[in-house]
Parts: sequence; structure tokens; C-alpha cells
Amino acid sequence: MTEKMSEYPAATAHGAARAIALTERRRAEVTPTSIVTYLSRGRLLIVGAEEVAVPIAMGLPESLHCVVLAPPGDGKPAVSEDGAIQIARFGSPQISGSLGQFDVGVEIGGEFRSLVSLLPRAGDCFDLVLDLGVPALLSQEVLPVGYYAPGGDAQALDAALAELPEMRGEFEKPKFFAYDAEICAHGGSGISGCTRCIDACPTLAITSLGNTVEVNPNLCQGGGSCVTACPSGAMRYAYPSVSDLLGYVRTLIRAYRDAGGENPCIVFHDEASEAAVSACLRNGGCENLLPVGLEEIGSVGMDTWLACLAYGAGSVVLAVDAGTPKRVQRELSAQEGFVRPILEALGLQQDCLLLVRADASGLAVLESGLPVSPLSRPATFAAPDEKRTVIRLAVDHLFAQASPQRKQAKLPAGAPFGDIRVDRDACTLCMGCVDICPVNALRDGAGLPQLNFAEASCVQCGLCEKACPEDAIQRAPRYLFDSEARNKPRTLNEEQPFCCITCGKPFATRSMLDVMQKKLEGHWMFQTDESRRRLHMCENCRVKDMFSGEAGNA
Repeated sequence: MTEKMSEYPAATAHGAARAIALTERRRAEVTPTSIVTYLSRGRLLIVGAEEVAVPIAMGLPESLHCVVLAPPGDGKPAVSEDGAIQIARFGSPQISGSLGQFDVGVEIGGEFRSLVSLLPRAGDCFDLVLDLGVPALLSQEVLPVGYYAPGGDAQALDAALAELPEMRGEFEKPKFFAYDAEICAHGGSGISGCTRCIDACPTLAITSLGNTVEVNPNLCQGGGSCVTACPSGAMRYAYPSVSDLLGYVRTLIRAYRDAGGENPCIVFHDEASEAAVSACLRNGGCENLLPVGLEEIGSVGMDTWLACLAYGAGSVVLAVDAGTPKRVQRELSAQEGFVRPILEALGLQQDCLLLVRADASGLAVLESGLPVSPLSRPATFAAPDEKRTVIRLAVDHLFAQASPQRKQAKLPAGAPFGDIRVDRDACTLCMGCVDICPVNALRDGAGLPQLNFAEASCVQCGLCEKACPEDAIQRAPRYLFDSEARNKPRTLNEEQPFCCITCGKPFATRSMLDVMQKKLEGHWMFQTDESRRRLHMCENCRVKDMFSGEAGNA
């Protein structure tokens, strides 16, 4: 999205610098991504009362092949035709899919069957759906492409009827996301961990596969809240990438300063909020505000915000339109809650990060003056496409110039950074937490009975806490500013190894054996001194002892 510079005044040196920066630093070519293709042959399903849906179908052009799905009038399912229009009368319809591939099921005799299998000439699916019901059959905040639900709004119905004839043919859109299952913290060993991307998606395009998630690219519409929510960086925004976006912001701020501008403020907006932001920027008192257009406002989170401040922006503003999906708004607010304690610990003013409503009253705060960047030396790093690395680079740069310097910032529950506390008296060093950790934050002792932890890697997903059989692990969200301490593995628990009483090989810990003996006290196989003694042997000696005992008894 390019910025419309000609609309903005240049009554001061700041305005002149902004005009130069926006003119000379056009958005660079973004890294290409793969394409999602839709194919629509114009097979339209109209869901609603027969007396309303049939006249609508008759008024549409012949290029749309219309099927009306109405409730059974006499309680009995039936299929009939009215000219070229097929009328299906079935109850309890269920719809899934998107443009070019809508699947519709209806209930017959207590079982659900595919509607197209019951209709002659229906093809294998429906390309488009016009749902006249109130409420509509689909309830997600952002409906699938090709699904129209005017909800009783006459203007919305007219707009849908005007657009439907144009929805035939082949359509393309970028694949907005990239997903790395290797570092996904969604689950492991049947235990559920992070669900933030699923909870944040307004299109319901993300579903659980157990240990990982799956994104339906046809349902995804690039809202970006899943990327903002993801603590590990497993979900990334691919078009444009964070690297492309922050590269543009870095050069924009530099060009503004080089042209004589001072105290730059980055204002992020999307198409829904563009008109309100443009009106605000036409005010002569806002000539230090640098607008940056996004596909969706939910696509930028704490990595982008912190990087902008590190690049020398005095403040970062997100203009959120009232129509922005509630899931996206909730996630942006959650991210704001995570980053504010970090900003406070760095000595930055609270209003250096603002989420404002994209209307005249919400944007009025921008006219009253925003904080000046305290940095004497803006950052110059090129942002990689790795969320946590961008955050660390930005925070390290801000921390180096902070005064006074604090050791840490305590963060609220759910934040993606933090410590792990281990109850040494309860922990048996079974290493179940190490096996389930998706980001290698928890590590074993490489042959020694030792539990080690690298805080920089921890995403606070809770899998280790849930997997621990002794309930010995507790999360402690925080941001540790000391980069050396953050990155260096430290030992959370260790014991001297217990050695096999026969061969001397280390194979367990005393605490693990104590727990095992307690759990096996009532087991019939361990009621003799000889059987209990075998618990103190390594696996090889235990087997040998069992066979030698059997041979002696023979």
C-alpha cells in the first residue's frame, strides 16, 4: 500500500521532510510469496425462505446457475424445479468451504448427506453462497470469500446481488502466511499447549492437528493476528514479510531525519482506517506523523512496534477501525499488555505506544504532541524474518541507552518470554519436560542427571508445566535484559547419578528410584527383597539377574 503524500500539508520543516521521505522512499518490492487460486463456475446456492429466495434467483443473470435451499414446507424433504432454478427443501443445513468449493450438508432421517448428491445438474460443490437467514449459518467474524450474508440489511443485499455475477472465473490472492511446525508450541505427546493463533483467527482458518496446527489457505484472508499472537515465530506473515516492512520503516525514518525532520512518529493503518488517518494528517499540527499502510492492522505486533522505537521513532500508533474483528482487537490489546512493562522498565513514556480508535475523537490525541525519542543513536540493524530475534535486537538497542538500567521487567500471564521455576525437592529429573519442549529451552545434562534451561528460547507455552508428573514446574513471565544471562543455559536441578549396584554404571537418580519404589510398593512383582534389589540395577544387569534366578530355581 503506497502513501498519498499530496494530501498532507508541508507548512513546517517537518512537513517538508515528510513529503520528501514519502516521495523518495517508496515501498520497496516485497519478497514474493506463493499464490492461492480460486475457480468459480457460477454455481450459486441461495439459502432462505422459498418465497423470498426464488424471486431473487429469477432476477439474477443466466450466467449464475442458481439452487435455492429452503426449509421443507410440509416437513418432508423434496426437490423440484422452477424453470432453470432447482429448489431443494431440506432442514438443518451445514456449510463449509470457500469460493469455488463450498460443501453443503443437509439432514435426512437423522443423517447428514451432501446436498449436491441429491440434485441433478448440481456438480460436485457450490461456488457461491447467498445466505438470507438471520442469523446466518456461518458466524465467524470474517466470512469466507464467496459467502454473502446480508443479514436483513437491504443495502448489503443489493451490494451482494451486484457483485455475485462478477464472481465467475479464476481469482488469485497471495498466500499471506508461512508456518514452521518444528517450533510450534501447540502441543506434544497428546498434551495441549499454545492455542493463541487459533483463538486470534477471525476467519476460523486455523485448526488443531494435535501436536501442530493447520491453516486453510483458502479461508485465510491475511488478518495477521495469528502471527502477532504466535509466541515462537512458528507462524509468520509472508506478504509482506516483517523484514520487508521494517526495511521500509527504517529507510522512511532515516529519509525523514536526513531531510531535516525531527521526532518522527510512525502511524500504522490499514484500508479501513486510511480515510480517518489521512484526515488527521491533513491537520497542520501533525506534520511529524509518518503514515505506513498495511494489508491488515492486526499483522503487526510487539516485534514491529519495538523495532520502530529502536529505529528512532518517538512513538508508534496503531489506528484500529471500529470494524476490525473483535478477535484481532483482543490480540492487539494483549500484545500491548505484554510490551508496556518492557517499555516502562526501559524508561520510555507510556504513550510511545498507542492503540487508538480510527475516528476523529480517537486520533485527536495525535494532535496534542507525542513523546520524543530518547535515543542518541537510532538502530540500523536489518530485521530478519524471525520474530523473537527482532524483539531481542530492538530491546537490546533500547536497553543500551536506557537510564537507569533495570535487570528485568515482570510480564503478565500469557507473555511469550520468561523463566521456569523448578521445585528441586519434587523434581526427579525424569526429563519429560525436555522431551516435550518445542523450542529446546529445556535441555538435559548430556549424560549427567541435570536439567538445564536457556531463557532466551522459552516461549512460556506451558507444555513442560503440564507434562511434569510431579507438578514441579512453574512459569514466571518476565523479560530479562541481560543478554548474556538470557542466552546462557543455567542448571535448574541436578543430582549425583545413582550407579548400578552390580556393574557400577550410572543409570538413574536417587530421587527417581525413591519415587519408583514408592509407586511399586503394592505391586505383586516387587514383594521380595530380591525383586526390590533389582530396581537398583541398570537394565542389563537387571535382565541378567532375572535369568540367573530362573536358572537357579530350575
